[in-house]
Amino acid sequence: MSADVGIQKFSFPFSCSGRQNDESQTGCIQVKAPELSGLTENPLLSRPSAVAFEGILATCANPTSPAPKTPTMEVQAPQSAVLSRRSVFEKLAAEAEDQRPTAKRQLSSESASRNIAVVKKSAVRAEEPQSDVKPKAQVTLRRTATASVGRRKTRKDLFANSNIFHRLDLHVIRVGAELKEKDVRDVATIVQNIASIAKTELEKIRAIWVWLCYNIEYDIGGYLGRSEKLCSPEEVIATGRGVCCGYSSLCLEMCRLVGIECQEVAGHSKGIGYRQGQSLRNVKSDHLWNAVLLGGQWFLMDACWGAGRVDMEHESFVKRFDDFYFLTDPEEFIESHFPDEERWQLLEVPVILEDFEKRVFKTSAFFDIGLRLLQPHHCHLVTDEGEANISMSFSRPVTFTYEITPQQDFLHSGTPEHKESGHSSFGILRVSQRSMNLQLLPPDSGPYQLRLYARPESATTPLSWVCSFTVECPRPRATEEIPENPYLSWGLQPTAGSLGVTGSNLGSEVGEVEDGLFKLALRTSRSLMMLCELVHPDLEASVTKRCLAPQIQAELLTCHVLCPSRGFYRLSVFVRDYEKMDVKFQNAANFLLHCQVNAIGQDELFPPNLGSTCGPGTRTSQAGLSKFSHTAALVSTPQGKCNITFHNQRDLDLHTTLNQADEDKTSAFPLARHLFCTHTDSKVTVSVGLPAAGTYRLGLYARIAPDGDFNPMCDFVLRNSCAQARLPFPRVYAAWSKGCVLFEPRDGLLDAASWVRFRVRVPGAQRVCVVGDGRTDLKVNKSRVWEGEVFSAEAVAELKLAANLGDSGEMAVLMTFDVKKPTFGCLP
Repeated sequence: MSADVGIQKFSFPFSCSGRQNDESQTGCIQVKAPELSGLTENPLLSRPSAVAFEGILATCANPTSPAPKTPTMEVQAPQSAVLSRRSVFEKLAAEAEDQRPTAKRQLSSESASRNIAVVKKSAVRAEEPQSDVKPKAQVTLRRTATASVGRRKTRKDLFANSNIFHRLDLHVIRVGAELKEKDVRDVATIVQNIASIAKTELEKIRAIWVWLCYNIEYDIGGYLGRSEKLCSPEEVIATGRGVCCGYSSLCLEMCRLVGIECQEVAGHSKGIGYRQGQSLRNVKSDHLWNAVLLGGQWFLMDACWGAGRVDMEHESFVKRFDDFYFLTDPEEFIESHFPDEERWQLLEVPVILEDFEKRVFKTSAFFDIGLRLLQPHHCHLVTDEGEANISMSFSRPVTFTYEITPQQDFLHSGTPEHKESGHSSFGILRVSQRSMNLQLLPPDSGPYQLRLYARPESATTPLSWVCSFTVECPRPRATEEIPENPYLSWGLQPTAGSLGVTGSNLGSEVGEVEDGLFKLALRTSRSLMMLCELVHPDLEASVTKRCLAPQIQAELLTCHVLCPSRGFYRLSVFVRDYEKMDVKFQNAANFLLHCQVNAIGQDELFPPNLGSTCGPGTRTSQAGLSKFSHTAALVSTPQGKCNITFHNQRDLDLHTTLNQADEDKTSAFPLARHLFCTHTDSKVTVSVGLPAAGTYRLGLYARIAPDGDFNPMCDFVLRNSCAQARLPFPRVYAAWSKGCVLFEPRDGLLDAASWVRFRVRVPGAQRVCVVGDGRTDLKVNKSRVWEGEVFSAEAVAELKLAANLGDSGEMAVLMTFDVKKPTFGCLP
């Protein structure tokens, strides 16, 4: 131990230290050890006392003074020795390293309660004879409570986590229950039993702490003035309850019995009855806690706060063991505890009272989760143009929510300490892997209370209250209603990466929608299945379902979103692994969209029976359908027609359907007549000619198993802006199969009394003809195309294209063409 350490360790101003003699005893100090009481069998009590060293350090400024005799212990500085003050300290510190100040610790209960109880500076001055101590010695005595120099040890330096106390904690809880059942009220007996397996000072302090938290309840009646406050150790043990002074005094006595140096510390706390931001100047302090000396350094703890919390609404005490307040680091303790004496802050740079008043109240959960407040650093917020912002950082994924309510009188009243989820729509909460930002938008002018809740992303417990603010809104922002977000935050969820979503084209900011259409793209690390949900405050779910067209590809998830009304929308995305059909979908992202102008009309919504997979993607690839001419889910047809081509590598049986978004509209021909499929080799062409402007669904199906049903492969959304109606295609029959190609006529409705040229390829056909008023055989050319001219008589309703495909000589109908009915005008 260095001389500096010795100065600080042995110069702390305890009133129970050795007394200083009168002015005639200028060189030495005599110290008499008090009578021992309590745990006499404790081996610590047999160690020699080191209290005399404190007296030496306190007066060694005059080492040449004569040493008086003392019946207990005498230490004299030889007048002939020329030693510097520092060398004296170094020598004494080295000798005292292995000696514990047991004499001072082993005071009787009466002496301890009289001398070790925390006192204000004025009381210290009253007890210590000012005239007997030189000014320089007084400075030494009144140094800070820090017991060492250099880097201060933190709680984590003492123990990585509380799991190391698991066996000891169980022992204390079990023994405490047994002693309570036997109605054992003797403090010494209790301490002896609970600390019987404690091997170190740290474990002894832990045993006392755990026993206090589990066996003493807060005295609500005493706090409310309905009964006398219980503070003495005897009263607290007898009744099993007490206010803060009951916890601190009993802790003090128990520490004394095991030889641990302990102090009661008085000060202000942000507990029950505290109004956030209130001024504490000239207000009497309301709380007591403890400081213990461990390894030459002081640590803070509050068993009252560690035992549970007070429910003022029901005037009851809620037991809840909170390990945070055991040997709490001073930098965190100061957030809720402000000692009357500055030295008990144990901080290199002390905090002033005004700063303490303005600080944001942070619960133990704030520090347990590992949060760091970035802004603001004061508890009272005033909105700027109707907006206030709060941001935090953290090192591991965290889930957040918040609650904004009219301002309460007290910090600890009105709202719960835990929440399952959040549904506030008065702000925009954004959470990333390492940070959180809350853009708060109070709905009206006035004062509010804001509480933030959080939990580790991997936890399944309710979210815990982590900090609070008061908010003053002079004038709210005029804005549309923001839809509630039950999934807590906007943007990608912190767990999105583990679910397979690695990024998006929209962050946590608001997505502005142009022309009523928005495209969301999510990048993925593996094949995922996706479901989407769109919410608007004024739209029914049946409408918003028709506003989504999701597309699922191997490394990309896309969702086309329609906005039929102005205002804010919530777009939520749920995913699961593509192949794991038994796994539930999980929320991966929530996006806030804003449509200010040019919302689309209700007649422009997607078809109501649109499937969950639009456009080519994972499903079509797995089925062997590839090389699509149109890779997007949405297809525009400004001319009212299009050809969609792809390759069918596995030669699957295919089927297509066409549906119109406006189901009330009717057309002259079935919509199936506006589709025509051609399958040559591995290439498939789906030709579409639409009968009217509007939105259509083109569904593609495939039969995977030979005898199985047709399964949906994908849907295309056709958006037709052409007012001209396209004629239907011919009606196709089963004999029209793979390899057959119709070159002309492509229209399925022919003019009457006109010559029509036919050109068609029919693989394996022996004969091809057109049957109407008569039969016209087509001739095959060098390119194996059957062709010829056919007259559509007025009396004929349809023409049939037939072919002989085998040796039987029978003709099979391939397709039919309708013939327009003639229109007769009036005779002149």
